[in-house]
Amino acid sequence: MKKDLPLNIVEDISIAVVLESEAPGSKVWNVYLINEKDKAIQNVLVSSKGYGEKDGRKVITTTLRHFIGDMDAHSSQKIEAIDIQVFGLTNEYWLSYYIDGVIYDKKYIFLPDSIVDENLIKIPLINKPGVMIGGTN
Repeated sequence: MKKDLPLNIVEDISIAVVLESEAPGSKVWNVYLINEKDKAIQNVLVSSKGYGEKDGRKVITTTLRHFIGDMDAHSSQKIEAIDIQVFGLTNEYWLSYYIDGVIYDKKYIFLPDSIVDENLIKIPLINKPGVMIGGTN
């Protein structure tokens, strides 16, 4: 049965954890959805959660659901702020959206300690440093 379902492959859509601003002793990070497609996407929904171990204890954050609505082609949208205290956890973002009445979905996973200075790149459409999963590359 699963083999009979269409693939509906997600391309040119990214989730990025972006360094918004930096001051001595503090950094402000936000999570963005980036649509690099030449088409708009509709009814965009993103759920986010974190899980893993911290200080030897199992930790699971609250699951948050963010309804973005419609997004234009070549645009970005802030999903949520993210605290550096959860960078040591697995941070999962599950995206679903429609194009021409067809549903697409994909899970983006930032592994523990992957959001570090060594992994920062210039995020397309936002032009700020961050860590990105997905996109055209």
